[in-house]
Amino acid sequence: MSCFGADPNFCPECGNVLPLPGVPDTVRCPRCSFGIPVAEFSSREIRSTVVFNPLELALLALEADGASELKGPVVDRRCSRCGKEGMVYHTRQMRSADEGQTVFFTCVHCRYQEKEDS
Repeated sequence: MSCFGADPNFCPECGNVLPLPGVPDTVRCPRCSFGIPVAEFSSREIRSTVVFNPLELALLALEADGASELKGPVVDRRCSRCGKEGMVYHTRQMRSADEGQTVFFTCVHCRYQEKEDS
C-alpha cells in the first residue's frame, strides 16, 4: 500500500522524485527501487515552465545593493587601487575544511575588492 498521493512525478512508496521515462520497460525509483511500467506514462503530458524575474526588478536590486553601506569590521589595510587606509572584511570557507579560510577585503573609499587565502 502506498503512503503518498497519486502524482505521477513522485514515487508512491517513498515520495522521491521519479526520473523521466526512458528506454527501459520500467521507471525505477532511485531511492527505494519501486518500479512503475512505462506504459502507465503513455497518456501523460509532462509540462515544465521557467519563470524569469523582470529585468527592471533585478536592476533595482543591484542599485540598492550598490548604494548600501559596507557592513563589517574595518581593518587598517591599504587599498592597492586608491592607496587609502581602511578596508572592511569578511571570511568564507571556499576550499576544503583542512585549509584556511578566504578573506575578502573591500575598500571603504573606492569599493575595490581583494581576496587573500589564509
